[in-house]
Amino acid sequence: MPVKIRLQRHGRKGKPFYWIVAADSRSKRDGKLLEKIGTYNPNTNPAIVDLDIDAAVKWLQNGAQPTNTAKALLSYKGALLKNHLAGGVRKGALTEEQAEEKFKAWLEEKDGKITGKSDGLAKAAADAKTKALAAEKAVNEARAKANEPVAEEVEAPTDSEEKASNEEE
Repeated sequence: MPVKIRLQRHGRKGKPFYWIVAADSRSKRDGKLLEKIGTYNPNTNPAIVDLDIDAAVKWLQNGAQPTNTAKALLSYKGALLKNHLAGGVRKGALTEEQAEEKFKAWLEEKDGKITGKSDGLAKAAADAKTKALAAEKAVNEARAKANEPVAEEVEAPTDSEEKASNEEE
C-alpha cells in the first residue's frame, strides 16, 4: 500500500486548519487516515506547526512519500533532518549521540529564528500603533484649533485718530 504524508483540511470556510497525516495515497483528501502526525495552523503569523517528529521519521523510514507542502512542513520542524541523521547513524558515519547533538543544535537555532521573527512582528505592530496614535493626536489638535471660537478684535484707535479727537475737545 503506497503511503503519503499529506495535509487533511479541517476548519471553517476561509479559516483553514490542517492535520498532518499518514494516509493511503488512494484515499480521499479528508478521508481515511493511518495516523495523525501533527497539526498546522496557517492563520497565525508565524504559522503554528505541531508535529510528532519521531512518528514522522518512522513513516519516512518505512517509505512514506510526503507531498510538497508536507515536505516543507517536515523540513521546517526538522523531521527530514532527523531522518537524514538517522540514515548516517545506520551507515556508521555518525554515532547516536552525535546525531542527537546536531539535531538539538539545529532546533535551538531554529527556535531563535522563530522568536526573532515573533519579536520583530510585535515591535512593528507597536511602532505602527504609536505612529497611528501620533497622527490621530495631530488631527484632533487641528480640529480643536479649527473649532475654537474666533474672538472679534476691537480696533484700538490709532494715534492720528486720538490726536484728532483730543483737538476737538
